[in-house]
Amino acid sequence: MTEAPKKRGRLFYKFLLIFLIVSLAPLGIVGYYLVNLSKVTLYRAISRDQESLAVGFADTVSSYIINFRNVLSDAARLEDFASMNTAKQQELVSHIMQLHAAFLEISVIDISGRETVRLGRFERESKMRDFSGDALFAKVMRAGEFVGGLERYRGSYPAITMGAQIINPVTNQPAGAVLAKMSLTALSSLLKTGFPETSHTQAAVIDSSGFLIAHSDPKEIYKPGAKLPDDVLNILLRNDARTGGGEHVIESTGERVLVAFAEVSDMGWVVYIQRSASVAYSASDEMLKRTWRMLLIVAVFVLFLGYAVSLVITQPISALREAAIKLGEGDFDYLPDLSIPNDEIGELAHTFMQMSDSLKVKTAEIMSAKEELERLNRSLENRVEARTRELKSAQDELIKKERLAAIGQMASVVGHEIRNPLAVINNSIYFIRTKTNAQANPEPKVIKHIAIIESEIRQANGIIDEILGFARTRELNPRLVRLNSYLEDLTMSFPVPPHVELVKNFASENPTVNIDADEMTQALRNLIKNGIEVMPERGKMFVRSEMVDPGTVRIDVEDTGQGIPKETLEKIFAPFFTTKARGTGLGLAVVKKVADRHKGRVEATSVVGQGTCFRFFIPVVQNPPPAPR
Repeated sequence: MTEAPKKRGRLFYKFLLIFLIVSLAPLGIVGYYLVNLSKVTLYRAISRDQESLAVGFADTVSSYIINFRNVLSDAARLEDFASMNTAKQQELVSHIMQLHAAFLEISVIDISGRETVRLGRFERESKMRDFSGDALFAKVMRAGEFVGGLERYRGSYPAITMGAQIINPVTNQPAGAVLAKMSLTALSSLLKTGFPETSHTQAAVIDSSGFLIAHSDPKEIYKPGAKLPDDVLNILLRNDARTGGGEHVIESTGERVLVAFAEVSDMGWVVYIQRSASVAYSASDEMLKRTWRMLLIVAVFVLFLGYAVSLVITQPISALREAAIKLGEGDFDYLPDLSIPNDEIGELAHTFMQMSDSLKVKTAEIMSAKEELERLNRSLENRVEARTRELKSAQDELIKKERLAAIGQMASVVGHEIRNPLAVINNSIYFIRTKTNAQANPEPKVIKHIAIIESEIRQANGIIDEILGFARTRELNPRLVRLNSYLEDLTMSFPVPPHVELVKNFASENPTVNIDADEMTQALRNLIKNGIEVMPERGKMFVRSEMVDPGTVRIDVEDTGQGIPKETLEKIFAPFFTTKARGTGLGLAVVKKVADRHKGRVEATSVVGQGTCFRFFIPVVQNPPPAPR
C-alpha cells in the first residue's frame, strides 16, 4: 500500500512567509530607494558635465578673442607702427595677415583719423578713408584698445571689429590706431569638432540679441538673419542667469532636451549646448534597467532559498513531533524517520530515546558548541574587520589612481591651452628681439623687459612640465647601475653656483641598484635644487650615500639653510603644498612618487636655523651580474 504524501503544515508556510518578509521587503525598499537615488545622481552628473562643457567652451571663445586682441595690441606697440612709416606699416600688416588667417581686414589710422594703410583679403581699394568721426576710432583713442562691432562681413562671415592704440615709444603719446575686422568662422569649426553634427546634439554661440555667431553646423551661420529657433531663445530668456542649464521641452516639437549655457567673459555672448534628453540619459537608463533586472533575479533567488530553508527546518520538526506523540502514547521503540544529517536536531531525536541521562550529556555538548560558536563568531568578526580595512585601502588607492588619471587628462588639456598662447608670446618676443638687435642703440629698458618676459615664459613652461610629470605615469625602465658612479655623474653635471660648496661622501661598498635613471635623476635634482634655493648667500650642500643594511642603501641630500618648521615638515610631500611665492608644490610630491615606484621611501628631518636633510632609501641588488668586458 502506497503511503499518501504528507501535507505541508502551517509552520512551513509561516516560515516561508516570515523569510520572504524579512528578506524581500527590505530588499525591495532599499532597491527602490537606491535605484531612484542613482537615477537622480546620474541625471544631475550628466547635467553638470554638460554645464561644465559649456563653461569650458565659453572660456575657449574668450581666450580665442583675447589672443587675437593681444596680437593686435602687441603689433601696435612695435616701432614700425609708431614711426608711422607707411611702407613699414604696409609690410608689417601684410605679415600679420599671413600669420593669422582670421584677420579679414586691417587698417592703420594716424592721430588725425586719416587712414594710411588698408589691407583686406577680399578687396583691394586704393582710396583711403576718414575715421575722424568714427565712434570705434574714438573709443580706441580714448580706452587704448577695444573689442566690439559684431557684424556680417560682406553679408556672410560673422566678424567683429577690434582696435588698438599706437603709442610713440619716445613721447609715450598716442600716434594713431590699428583697426581690424576678424572672422569668427573658426569658432564654428571648433564647435563642429567638439559637437559632431547629429540630429540629437547642437551647440551655438549667440550675442545678447540672438545673433548667431557660431554653430556646430557651420551652414547655419551663413543663412540670412541667422538666429537660433524661437523656442531655444525663449529658453534662454526664461533664465536670467548667464550660466546654467537643465531639462526643458521644445514647444514646437514637444522634444525633451538637456540644455546648458554659459556667458563668454567680457563679450556678452552666450555659449548654448542642446542635447536630446533621451540620448543624454540613455546610458544611465540602461544601467538602471540592468539594476532592476538584477534585483528581480535576486528576488527570485531569495524566493527559492526561502522555500528550501522552510522545507529543511520544518521537515525534521514534523518528524520529531510525530516521535513525541508516539512517546506520549508509550511507544518507546518508535524511531523517527529523519532524512537529515546527524546534527543538533538528530541528537534531539536520540534524546527522546535516551531519557534524562542522555539529556544531561547533550546539554553539556550544546553549551560547549555554543562557546565554540561564540569563539568562531569573534574570529569571523575579526576577519571581516581586517578584510574591510583591506577593501577600504584598495578603494582609496583606486580613487587615488582615478583622480590622478583625471588630473592627467586635465593637465594635458591645460598644458595644451596654455602652451599655445605661450608660443604666440614667444614668437612675438623673438620678433621684437630681432628688431631690437638690428637697431644701432637699442633701448636698455626694452632689452631688460624682453629678458624678463623670456624668463617668465621659461618659468611657465617649467610649471607645465612639473604638472605633467606628476600627473602622467609611464612604465619604469630600470637598469643596473653602480651607485657611486651614478651620483658622481649627477653631481658633476649639476650647475652648482659659486656661493654653495658641494661636499660629496659616497659609500665604500659602491652598491649596485636597479633604477630608472631618468626618474631618479629628476627626484635627486629636485632635492639638490631646493637645497640651493634656500641658501641664497652661502652654504654647503652635502650629497652622501650609506649602506643601512645589506639590502638597503640611503642617499642623503642635506643643506645648511634656514630649516623647515615641524608643522610644515609634515606636509611637504603632499601634492600642491608649497611655501614658495611661486611654485606648483609638486617637486617633493614627484620625489615621493619616484621613491614609491622604486619600492623605497623618502624621509625628511630639519632643524630650524641649521638646515634640512632628505633621506632617500632604495633597495640594493644582491649578487649583481658582472659588468661586461
